[in-house]
Amino acid sequence: MKHTRSIDLARRALLRRAALTGVAGAAAPWALNLSLIADAAALEAGDDYKALVCIFLYGGNDFASTLIPFDDDHHALHAAIRRDLTTPQAALAATALSPIEPLPGGLQYALAPQLAPLKALWDQGDLAIQLNVGPLIQPTTKAQYSARSVPLPPKLFSHNDQQSIWQSDLPEGAKSGWGGRIGDLLLSGNGASVFTCVSVTGNAVYLSGTQAVQYQIGTAGAVAINGLVGALYGSATAQAALRKLITAESAHLFEAEYARVTRRSIDAEAQVSAALAALPPLATGFDAGNPLASQLKMVARLIAARADLGARRQVFMVSLGGFDVHDGLAERQPALLAAVADAMVSFHAATVELGVADRVTAFTASDFGRTYGINGDGSDHGWGSHHFVMGGAVNGRRCYGVAPAVAVNGPDDVGQGRLLPTTGVDPFAATLATWLGVGAGELATVVPNIGNFDRSRLGFV
Repeated sequence: MKHTRSIDLARRALLRRAALTGVAGAAAPWALNLSLIADAAALEAGDDYKALVCIFLYGGNDFASTLIPFDDDHHALHAAIRRDLTTPQAALAATALSPIEPLPGGLQYALAPQLAPLKALWDQGDLAIQLNVGPLIQPTTKAQYSARSVPLPPKLFSHNDQQSIWQSDLPEGAKSGWGGRIGDLLLSGNGASVFTCVSVTGNAVYLSGTQAVQYQIGTAGAVAINGLVGALYGSATAQAALRKLITAESAHLFEAEYARVTRRSIDAEAQVSAALAALPPLATGFDAGNPLASQLKMVARLIAARADLGARRQVFMVSLGGFDVHDGLAERQPALLAAVADAMVSFHAATVELGVADRVTAFTASDFGRTYGINGDGSDHGWGSHHFVMGGAVNGRRCYGVAPAVAVNGPDDVGQGRLLPTTGVDPFAATLATWLGVGAGELATVVPNIGNFDRSRLGFV
């Protein structure tokens, strides 16, 4: 029902925009058409806004130091595997999780102590955990993996390849990601389609669509073209000449496309800058020294400006690097997790402040998990991992999926504690896409392997 209504809204918005831009005339400046488009979106009744926010942890987050077995029996097994890298059980008492639906075998998890700020979100039902999720072509058993009797994701345990698989559901070199393909399906429902997919972390395949173009913005705001801000070499005439040169119409195919993209950039920068300047400051505090918090603050500000940007559906991406902890795990991982928790809690508070907490869902993702087994004072590249899903629409205080055995070379791993995922990225992504408004018949466009799985809704949102 929700998707049908979204399609209807999109069609009506498209017709209204076509009528308005038709009146303006084909020769009207792009900025004028953009303004009319935004006005057309504003004329539609209601605010059914939704946003999806990907928090990507580059390097491969260590699952075993993020979500830690807490009950006596499983913590003892965990300590025997992790040895000097084990967080003592007593240090986990404040972050022990009591899920609504207990896990089998008496297993109880605790968050790493540095993730303590997330505990309150868990307790109030705004945080869920998807256990052992990772790239799969189809559901795969350990025997099938060992025999290579089913198709497997290419180049497992490789950073760039698995980043591509997580973000695009396709091998490295993919030109579109599943966030961008969601954007493709939702473009017509937005007043200004250029703001459908927004990156605050540079270029990433996750937000690239076949038609949706990721709009990149910095933590300080929209990035202007050098030479068009202030006088160029002290000369307004030089600035005007540069603008004319890079935006001029041309009969040459490549020159014309360059000018079109440049005009779009100039107009979008002006619209974003004006929208952000009109906003009152957020009351929610964000740590300016935390790069992830700064990125999420910009996402919150863009959400606050959604009406001026003509946005009904948006997909965002932010990121934090440094998770490739082959060594120094005990020293490096705690600071990384503290930054993640601080940024996520501030962002959720900002969505509450803006009155959109139930319309914004954020989730973590990473290249891969890491090995349960250690290599001295670090861990190696793995496969499956545990991830957080946060927001007012989340069916929280639950762990979804299958908890892996607390063992190395046990039934759930393919060597050294590399978890064989029991949940694929496809159904994980499909669940999020469905919540955002993608219909069941369109899911294969977003995640091509979804037909290989028996479920496209995992229930966490």
